[in-house]
Amino acid sequence: MSATRPMYIDPHAHMISRTTDDYEAMAAAGIVALIEPAFWQGQPRTHVATYEDYLSAILGFERFRASQFGIRHYCTIGLNSKEANDEALAQAVMDILPRFAAKDGVVAIGEIGYDEQTELEDRYFRAQIELAKELELPVLIHTPHRDKKAGTTRSMDVCEEHGIAPSMVIVDHNNEETIDEVLDRGYWAAFSVYPSTKMGKERMVRLMQSYGAERVIVDSACDWGISEPLAVARTAELALANGVSADAVHLACYANALAAYGQSGQMNASDWLQAPGIDQRDSYAGNSILRGEREPVVTSGSS
Repeated sequence: MSATRPMYIDPHAHMISRTTDDYEAMAAAGIVALIEPAFWQGQPRTHVATYEDYLSAILGFERFRASQFGIRHYCTIGLNSKEANDEALAQAVMDILPRFAAKDGVVAIGEIGYDEQTELEDRYFRAQIELAKELELPVLIHTPHRDKKAGTTRSMDVCEEHGIAPSMVIVDHNNEETIDEVLDRGYWAAFSVYPSTKMGKERMVRLMQSYGAERVIVDSACDWGISEPLAVARTAELALANGVSADAVHLACYANALAAYGQSGQMNASDWLQAPGIDQRDSYAGNSILRGEREPVVTSGSS
């Protein structure tokens, strides 16, 4: 990590729900790359076409928006566990997922797993693990909000039944109740740092002090709810202020995410270390991020 400007990766950020102000603030805080997992949008989708447009947006326009602030954008592709319970929709989505999951910039299948731990959730979780194996992609697991410990154990059990290596699986939304088993079984343990739920910054720092940073990943999971797009950078700052070593912070807030998702072959540090400059005069499908008389930012490359 640079002594003058820290570099962070936010490996779980639902930027389709955020504004350009968030991208600008994240870039200023040192976020050089982020990963946008396909997820639940807060309201059930009722037709596969809405899923197609959503996946196209996180593969296309969101990558463009991020680039306009010097952030490299990747995504994960998957059917979320809530919508797996609509069998007709779920099957239609499974039919289209392979062509989206094979596109450039896709670094995992996810986020997938359990919500209520139903039979349908289990069926489509297993089908997507098999898709990940076929495409040689990592898997991003969403652990359930309710009965989390049992759901986390079950998620790992299913991965092992399907023969996917723990090193290819990122288990997210961990807490103090799940971290021991996830790390003991050899999985990547990711933590969503929210303002008041899941895992706050102070709790995350205490875990880093207790467990170190081997296979630990910090993310924001910022979305349409009350959430913090600067959670990774602010957790890093708090950890350093509380005696966590710079090497450990670098692992948890940058290097581990790169190592885990870099297994896709789609994510490399050169993507941002040797990136072209920003040119906000550019457009995507005829659309620019600029409004009114705002002066475009134009910079030279970082190579």
